[in-house]
Amino acid sequence: MANASHSGGPDPEAEARNRSRSLADRIAEAKRDTLVSEASANFRQREMTGMGRAFRFAAEFVAAILVGAGIGYGIDLLLGTRPWAMIVLLLLGFAAGVLNVMRAAAELNADASVGTASEGALPDDDDD
Repeated sequence: MANASHSGGPDPEAEARNRSRSLADRIAEAKRDTLVSEASANFRQREMTGMGRAFRFAAEFVAAILVGAGIGYGIDLLLGTRPWAMIVLLLLGFAAGVLNVMRAAAELNADASVGTASEGALPDDDDD
């Protein structure tokens, strides 16, 4: 009668240990699920950032060409030099578009290199 665990009833300490293990297992599983979902969200965000960059480059390139062609067409209408001003300014718009894309890419690359340096990333030396 001095020991309640031998009386055939449930052992409260064993039940507490089982609940504790069960709780620890559920916490570990929740942490794994959280890490997986955060990793997939980070991957999607990087992917969308790349898509956003592509749209930015395309928009800057097309806008420069359209502006050049539009100004050339307007000059042609005013001066009566029909295709020549539009052709020249279309080519200048193309050159300006290429220059804008190169500048934007250099800017984004500089921002990315600053971001990885601040995160403490080491360069990849596996090229040996």
